[in-house]
Parts: sequence; structure tokens; C-alpha cells
Amino acid sequence: MTTTEYDYDVVVAGAGPVGLFLACELRLGGARVLVLERRTEVDETIKAGSVNIATAIALYRRGLLPELAAAWEASRARLRAFGGNDGHATGGTAGRTPGKTDGRAPGGPSGLPPKFAGHFAGIMLDPDLFDGSDPAWADAGPAADAGLVIPQAELERILGRWADRLGVEVRRGVELTGFDAEADGVTVRTHTDSAGGGPRSLRAGRLVGCDGGRSTVRKLAGFDFPGTAPEITGYQALVRLAGAERLGSGWQTTGTGTYVHGPFPGRVLTVEFDGPPADRSAPVTAEELTASLRRVSGVPEVTVTEVLTATRFTDNARQATDYRRGRVLLAGDAAHVHAPFGGQGLNLGIGDALNLGWKLAAVARGRAPESLLDTYTAERHPVGARVLDWTRAQVALMRPDRHSRALRRVVTDLALTTAGTTYLATRISGVRQRYDLPGDHPLTGVCAPDLRLADGTRLGERLHTGRALLLDPAGDAGLRARAGGYGDRLDVVTAACPGRPGLRGLFVRPDGFVAWASDTAGGEGLPAALERWLGTPRVAA
Repeated sequence: MTTTEYDYDVVVAGAGPVGLFLACELRLGGARVLVLERRTEVDETIKAGSVNIATAIALYRRGLLPELAAAWEASRARLRAFGGNDGHATGGTAGRTPGKTDGRAPGGPSGLPPKFAGHFAGIMLDPDLFDGSDPAWADAGPAADAGLVIPQAELERILGRWADRLGVEVRRGVELTGFDAEADGVTVRTHTDSAGGGPRSLRAGRLVGCDGGRSTVRKLAGFDFPGTAPEITGYQALVRLAGAERLGSGWQTTGTGTYVHGPFPGRVLTVEFDGPPADRSAPVTAEELTASLRRVSGVPEVTVTEVLTATRFTDNARQATDYRRGRVLLAGDAAHVHAPFGGQGLNLGIGDALNLGWKLAAVARGRAPESLLDTYTAERHPVGARVLDWTRAQVALMRPDRHSRALRRVVTDLALTTAGTTYLATRISGVRQRYDLPGDHPLTGVCAPDLRLADGTRLGERLHTGRALLLDPAGDAGLRARAGGYGDRLDVVTAACPGRPGLRGLFVRPDGFVAWASDTAGGEGLPAALERWLGTPRVAA
């Protein structure tokens, strides 16, 4: 079946941040994409409250950094309203005020420590202990200076506006109810309650489930989803409180569990180690939140008088063994679930979408072989497994038993050293992500450094179109000749890199990761890398 016989090249189930980001990446790659979302509006339920550096870099490379910075400025006002700080009580990752410095050194890419270094299991990291001499921080560019404390709903709105600009079709109020995946395509069945709705079907080349931890797509497709069972019940909510004067601010560990108060007015989180909830889908009541907050905080007079938004969570940690079964794929929480501490799930999901989007578009439009999709699981599954273990380790440190509390004291001592803070903050940030790609150059497989070019631009600014990029710093005609035949999918930039005088060539995939690099002239090895990632070159007529 040819692509013209499909209604869409790809149907994406779920219009959360992961589904929207994936749809935009597919559209940049030329794919005809449809997003189905059962909700009629953006989900305002309180979820992740920050994005890490890796996600900020991805948004920067698509031209969205100004919107990200504006959203953070709005968040800062709410932070100041709570406690006069800029985020020290929240989970998240290292970040600084965009464009501002205070002259302190040593530190991050501007010679500064991060304004907020993050937390590990509620152990707050001291930004003054952070050593930012790791080149990965300097290579991150303007995204490392972006404010990152941003509610997930606001990120979803930013991505929704981007999708609108790209012409992505998003159907809200439409639920995926089933599908038939065959060798030559996927028949997707939907239902809507609106007038004239009811069951309908459409034909797509592929289906991607971005429909959350209880994914319908994953369940119907029969993906294996092994992992570890939950042992906690957690609540996260925005509420109105009475009698909260004795509550501590930020993360608090007590004899019965953990609670968080702030960093926004009315935001609370509790964790209790009494097993999973009996019914995760039941509405969260003020009485239920009050009881949990009193048990964990030991403050008997605190009362939740009104619930604005609330959700339950557990530490159920599971991961699909493969992210693809034929023409059905998974991304985000549909592929992996875990405890939500630090917003790691949102950032992990954006990374999935960034990795998958350009590959799936290339295959769908016939520019690359089906085998390219095999690299999606190969590259992203190990990243997901590390995040699951990262959250499991935090749960272990939060347990209230004596052995866990003894271990927590040891880890706290380690965390409050320069080496410990730097290690944890760097892991949280995502700046050291690397894929195991062919080639022995130190840059191969890493997120491309945001090089300053002699023409006044930066490398990240050249990736707004979502196309691959070949950087020719030395004006090497032989290098450019080896890239002949890829003009329909590769941008060639000839510009010197004053900060990397020895670099003679850099091939960056559409997701911003380096697929080939060389410090010698001529481009040896480049044709193989181009064909591996971009498919067969076009033959001139």
C-alpha cells in the first residue's frame, strides 16, 4: 500500500506534551499526522512542574525558547508569592534566570552555579556546591540559562500553539477505542460523544500510543510491560488550606512519610508507605487529602478546605520490553511508568518523541528503510531503564524504616559535597545523554554542542526546521561532495567554529545528536553515516 492510500501516515493517540511534540516532529519531517485526544481541553491536573536541560535544548532547537522563558517568568511570580524564592522548594533541575548573572564563580556555562540544583528523594542540593566545569554544561548554549520551573499544562499549551502553526490536525473529544494492525497498515476505530459522532474508522500507515501510563494502545497491542509493584500511595494537589502555619516549606521527611508544601501557593504532595490506593481513578476528596497531610506532617489542625486539582500516584515502575510491535509504537508514559519525583517522566517522554519523530517520518515518506525504526528502542530503552532505577532509588531513600533512614543520612552527607551535588544535578539535567553510535570521535553519540559559528549564529538555531545538518567548518569541498544526493533532507552549513578549531566536519541528526564527526579533512566515513541515518541518496536526473 502506498502512502497516498492512507488517510494519514501516522495517527498519534494522546495530545499531552509527548503526543504533541511527536506530532510536530512528524510534521516537520513531512508526514501527514493526526492526533486523537479524548479530552476536549488541556489537562489542568497538577503533574510535572519543570523541564530539564535536555528538554529545554530540544525546545530551543525548534525555536520555542522564547515561549519557554516567558512561561517561566510567569511561574516566578507564583514562586515569589509563596515564599520569596525562585524555586528552591520545588523538584526539577539546574537552571538560571535567562540572561542574568551575579558574578559568582565557579559554576555553570556562564561561570555561575545553577540557581536551583534540584533534589534527590527530597534531599535538596546546594547550588553553591555545584561544579559546572563539565564541558557538557558549556555546550548546552542558551537553553542552559532558561528558567525551567514550568507546569506541565503550560508546556502543553506551548506545544499546542506550535502544532497549530505547523498545521498539525488535532481532534479533541475523540477517543481511540480499538484498532487492527496489519502488515500494510492500521485501521483505527474512534468514538466521539458529540452530535453526529459515534464509531468511526480511519486508515493509517502507523499508530503511536502516547496515551499515558494506562495506555489503551499498549494494552490492545499486547506489549509486554514488566516491572516492580507499587508500595506507596502519593497525592499531589493544588488546594486551599487552613491551619497551615506549622507546615514546613519544601520537601519534609517525617517519621511516617514525606510531604511537600509549595513552591506555589496551595501546592501539596504527600507520600505514605502503606501500599497502593484501593482505587486510583476515584475522585480525590478534601477529606482524603486532609487525612494524609495530617498523618504525614503531624500537624493536626491543617485542613484542606477546597480541592482545585488533585491526583493520586504510586511508584509502580514498568517498562515495555520493546517500544514497537510492527506498525504500532509507544512513547512517553505508554512505554514506561514510574514514580513522578522530579518530573522525570515528562522529560523522558519528550526525549522519546524527539528520537522517534524524524525516524518515523522518514520511513513513512519512503526516504529511509523500515530498519531505521529498530534504532528507536535500541537507543531509548536503556535511557528509560536508567530513569526507572533512578526513581526506585529515591523511593528506597524515602521509606520510613530505620535502615532506609540510616542510608538516607549517608546519601545526604554525600549529596552535600561538591562531587555529590555535581553528579546528582548533572544526572537530573540530562546534559550527559549519549547514544551508542558507530564511530570513535568523542562527539559521536552525544547531544551536539551548541557551537558558536563565525557567521554569528549558533548551531542550535540552524536546527529549527527539523532537518539533519552537516557542518563544514573548514570549507572542505571534498566533505560537501560526499554529501551529494541528500539535499532534500540535509542542510549543509559552511562556517568556522572558533571554539573548536580542530573540528573538520560534524553530521547532526534531526534530533540534534551527533552521528559522525571528524578532525581530519575529506569526510572519511561520512557516506556510511549519511546512508545509515538518512537512507539512500537521491540520484541526480
